[in-house]
This record gives sequence, C-alpha cells and structure tokens, in this order.
Amino acid sequence: MSKTSPTIGSIKLLYDLPQVTIRTRSVSEMDNNVYLITSKTTGSQVLIDAADEPDAIMELLASAADDTPCDLDLVSLITTHEHWDHIRALADIVDRTQVPTSAGAPDADAIEEATGVTAKVRLKHGDKAQFPGIELDVIGLRGHTPGSVALVYVPNGDEPTIIFSGDSLFPGGVGNTWNDPDRFSSLIDDVSQRVFNKYDDDTVVLPGHGGSTVLGTERPHVEQWRERGW
Repeated sequence: MSKTSPTIGSIKLLYDLPQVTIRTRSVSEMDNNVYLITSKTTGSQVLIDAADEPDAIMELLASAADDTPCDLDLVSLITTHEHWDHIRALADIVDRTQVPTSAGAPDADAIEEATGVTAKVRLKHGDKAQFPGIELDVIGLRGHTPGSVALVYVPNGDEPTIIFSGDSLFPGGVGNTWNDPDRFSSLIDDVSQRVFNKYDDDTVVLPGHGGSTVLGTERPHVEQWRERGW
C-alpha cells in the first residue's frame, strides 16, 4: 500500500464548539479518519491518528487557522492503536512537526517497532490527556488490539460528549476481533462497561473509518452484538 495513494476526503469542519473545533479528513484507500481538535483560546492542536498521506494531514492542520485568533501549535499526536493503517504517516508528521506522541501502553512498543517513533506518553485507562485548552479522557478498550484507546472530549456546556473510538466501536458493532472469542469478550465487555454504561444517549461516536453515530442509536443492539459474537 503506497503512501502516495490519493486523498479521498476533503477537510470537514465537524463541530464548532465554544471552546474547540473538530475537523477531520479521510485519507488512504482504507478510508481512515484523521481527526484534529483545535483550542479556540490557545491555538493548541491535538491530532488523532496520523494514518497516511502526510501532505493531506499538514493541510488539515493548517486549515484550522480559521478557527482561532491564536497561533496554531500542534501539541500532541495520539494514536488510537497499533494497526498499520493508522500509523503510516506517523514518522513523517513527527519529523515535520517535532510533536510528542502518545499511545495506549500495550501498543506502544509495536508502534515504535513499525515506525521508529517512541511514544512520549503511554496511556492507560482512566488517564486524562491535558493540553492548553483541551482535555481528553482516556478509555482503554481491549480486544481489537491490546492497547486500543478511545479519547473522550467532554464540552463545558450543553453540547454532546464526543468519543474518538478508533477501531473499537462503529455504527452497528464493535471492532474486528478476528473470530477470537476471548478478544471479542474483552472488547464487548469494555465497550459495554466503559462506554455505554457511562455516557448518555446523545454522546457522539467518531470512529477510525466511515461515518459517525450516537450511543442512543447503538445502545438497543449491544446485547445482540454480544449474542452474534462480532
């Protein structure tokens, strides 16, 4: 798979919230979603999953200049999990920006082996990733990979909570566990207990591929997912 595959998605402003904006761009033949959170009050930016096509990602970063009067400052690049399709531009973006990176602790060594990039922060379930003007809660969702993490932005006002779920939760089910019953049990349990049991129905889920959903749409089907085994 080439890093020169054409960008398949334009830059989209998903949410214009009082404190932050959230932009996204789909890259690569795998339709990977790259997400960007920008603080309106500080200019700080957090990039989620440098999946592929570094030039397209740099355009995404620059596009947020319209979202804040402050100078843009990429302060963190967080990788949701170790799979190759989510890390192909990681080394290039780090080389261009010198940004520190974070990843779930059990996946960090595999990411370093594949990309040469050492995670400055190894994330654990229950951590808070705090940056100027941006705070994200970390949810460990074990099963798709051992160290998969979701990141939760909780707005200060009445706007819905937003979960960046990586490849652990999609519209219609949890992520792929390759017919491994132990991995599936781990993932469905974590998603049930750490996501559905904690967050309200209007919580938005932004996955690593494809379109978004809300927990209220998916909640009635979770036990069906468990019964079917995927």
